[in-house]
Amino acid sequence: MNEPTDYRFYGRRRGRPLNPGRRRALDAVLPSMLLPDGPLDPAALFGFDIEDLWLEIGFGAGEHLAWQAARHPRIGFIGAEPYINGVASLAARAEAEGLGNLRIHCDDAAGVLDRLPGNVLGKVFILFPDPWPKTRHRHRRLVARPMLDRLARVMREGAELRLATDHGDYLDWMLERLTTHPAFAWTAACADDWRKRPADWPETRYEAKARAAGVKSTYLSFARRGAVAVSLV
Repeated sequence: MNEPTDYRFYGRRRGRPLNPGRRRALDAVLPSMLLPDGPLDPAALFGFDIEDLWLEIGFGAGEHLAWQAARHPRIGFIGAEPYINGVASLAARAEAEGLGNLRIHCDDAAGVLDRLPGNVLGKVFILFPDPWPKTRHRHRRLVARPMLDRLARVMREGAELRLATDHGDYLDWMLERLTTHPAFAWTAACADDWRKRPADWPETRYEAKARAAGVKSTYLSFARRGAVAVSLV
């Protein structure tokens, strides 16, 4: 089955050379948006009292994360993304839109999840992660037991985990692992719940390109169950 025994990041960290504007965003804007070293105290990350803390894992170019942050100014957002071109894009957008409720981790999500206290996240997004379609690469898939165990520790009871994919085999993989995990419950009540993108979920350029090519996407929502302890040992 090639099931991962622990989580690590696979994939590109750099792409095309950055244009001057995004290079400046990395040098002048990103430093103030980075998470501090050591254990993370959500109450101290943003300079104001936040109403909740949400996390996006693998935010790509940052379109979805910036959209959410702009519409929820009293919620603190953390984005984890190792791809430096995407980080630069989000930093530039955050400066342009004045998004002071956004913090960035320029590496894999484990470096955030392992430093957060338990039961602090109210929502987590994992949108269109790399499907790693080849059988020999399936151990690289993000949605697997090690990641779900980490998420279960930091998500509050009732917190929402949102996922999306346009890859049929990865969809089956996600559903198998999430529906058999004791900490998560699928909230879908009808087919439209996974066929239609919710109104508070903006379409990104990646998704629009796939739709134009006739590729269908699936949208999943799971809730963190209560009274389920998860050991990471």
